[in-house]
Amino acid sequence: MSVTDPTAWATAMNNLGMVPVGLPGQQLVSGFDPGLNIMTGITPINPMIPGLGLVPPPPTEVAVVKEIIHCKSCTLFPQNPNLPPPSTRERPPGCKTVFVGGLPENATEEIIQEVFEQCGDITAIRKSKKNFCHIRFAEEFMVDKAIYLSGYRMRLGSSTDKKDSGRLHVDFAQARDDFYEWECKQRMRAREERHRRKLEEDRLRPPSPPPIMHYSEHEAALLAEKLKDDSKFSEAITVLLSWIERGEVNRRSANQFYSMVQSANSHVRRLMNEKATHEQEMEEAKENFKNALTGILTQFEQIVAVFNASTRQKAWDHFSKAQRKNIDIWRKHSEELRNAQSEQLMGIRREEEMEMSDDENCDSPTKKMRVDESALAAQAYALKEENDSLRWQLDAYRNEVELLKQEKEQLFRTEENLTKDQQVQFLQQTMQGMQQQLLTIQEELNNKKSELEQAKEEQSHTQALLKVLQEQEINVLTVALVNQDRENNIEKRSQGLKSEKEALLIGIISTFLHVHPFGANIEYLWSYMQQLDSKISANEIEMLLMRLPRMFKQEFTGVGATLEKRWKLCAFEGIKTT
Repeated sequence: MSVTDPTAWATAMNNLGMVPVGLPGQQLVSGFDPGLNIMTGITPINPMIPGLGLVPPPPTEVAVVKEIIHCKSCTLFPQNPNLPPPSTRERPPGCKTVFVGGLPENATEEIIQEVFEQCGDITAIRKSKKNFCHIRFAEEFMVDKAIYLSGYRMRLGSSTDKKDSGRLHVDFAQARDDFYEWECKQRMRAREERHRRKLEEDRLRPPSPPPIMHYSEHEAALLAEKLKDDSKFSEAITVLLSWIERGEVNRRSANQFYSMVQSANSHVRRLMNEKATHEQEMEEAKENFKNALTGILTQFEQIVAVFNASTRQKAWDHFSKAQRKNIDIWRKHSEELRNAQSEQLMGIRREEEMEMSDDENCDSPTKKMRVDESALAAQAYALKEENDSLRWQLDAYRNEVELLKQEKEQLFRTEENLTKDQQVQFLQQTMQGMQQQLLTIQEELNNKKSELEQAKEEQSHTQALLKVLQEQEINVLTVALVNQDRENNIEKRSQGLKSEKEALLIGIISTFLHVHPFGANIEYLWSYMQQLDSKISANEIEMLLMRLPRMFKQEFTGVGATLEKRWKLCAFEGIKTT
């Protein structure tokens, strides 16, 4: 604190009864606070010494330095400013008690009180026979003033005896009384907070509903008018229900209650109209949602088409390894989202078809003809979707063939143990197998197209027959035949896909084991296959390997704890022997 008015500064010190240490006219230390004499190194005024009231003001903007403190019975000398400040323990909650150690042996309780009462009101001093004591103050902020004296060297009077000097160590002390008072304050604050919250909740709580009036003819007439008003209908119907449950209906009031019930019934038409309006709004919202979902699905298809075009060799070779990895991850994520959106859209369409079929089942036979037409249309649409899915699988197989070509180029560069002729022969065999698979897929695709055309022709033919015959039995037979053909086609397609998948797995596993001449365990092989197909399992791969003993064999390597089963490619051994 800096003081610029000497007169005000001297007046404040005279009022406090304190003067700074040193002779009149000497330069003082900044940081003087008239209210804290201990913190700034001041001593009581001696009334016998005149002229101490006129002291020049302290300089401004100078660092705070501890000074010598003079008391009546002792003198406190500060420690070397170059030494580190004394350490203290963690302050306990609500601390009002300090531990004072390093007291002179001859220090009495009166001397201790004389030194520390300048920090604040002292409520208790507990002095030990040794050189320490505990001092409890009235307020918590007084403890900070007492901690300021830690490190001072205390000397009693002008004696140089060791028993009359000591270095003070002031630290926080844990006292049960302090902790109890702190807990009481915390509980009081918690009670005040709970009370405040309760008042706030009471203020924000909605008012209680008004009590229901007792029945009378006048109240019944007013209630009948309220029942006719749409805005007051809910309140009025509650009162009417309470009256009926109370037993207010008798022979005298039955006609009046009947008129009120009739008024309540008149609101049924209004409620049905509101329901129809909301249903119409819901249908419009469903249609908007379906259209928006169709647009989103179209954009997903375009994005997936971009990724598929990027993975073709024409553009794929120009990307770096990190870029290819990112493109592959993005493509898989987009395909998953595209499939999810497609399933959701198909679910909405199935629900609509089921609703339409439920509505048409209870109509005339002419509407059953429409059901058959919708079933044929649904079958044509399903065949079209299967055609699209086969086309997408064909693109995926082509991409995998391109990846196999790239792996073939890497194998030519890295493999040194086997001859190039054997590698070329093996890869040609795998390529021929993949080409055969592609040919079979193309044949199936052509078959599906022909089936789709036949289905369209059958649809037109059945429509003509339905118009001529209009007999329910013929319709049932045609639907049964169509369903049977569809199930047969699905079984044939599932068998073909299963054989295609196994051939593709054999080619990829052969290439992988060909790169690893020392073999690989089933976990390593499964981790590699999961990068290509996350749905494949290790058991499925192991069963496939066991089914082909002429191409794959299992060997044990290692001893004891390092014993491990590895699968190796043994197809080249048959080539070498021949």
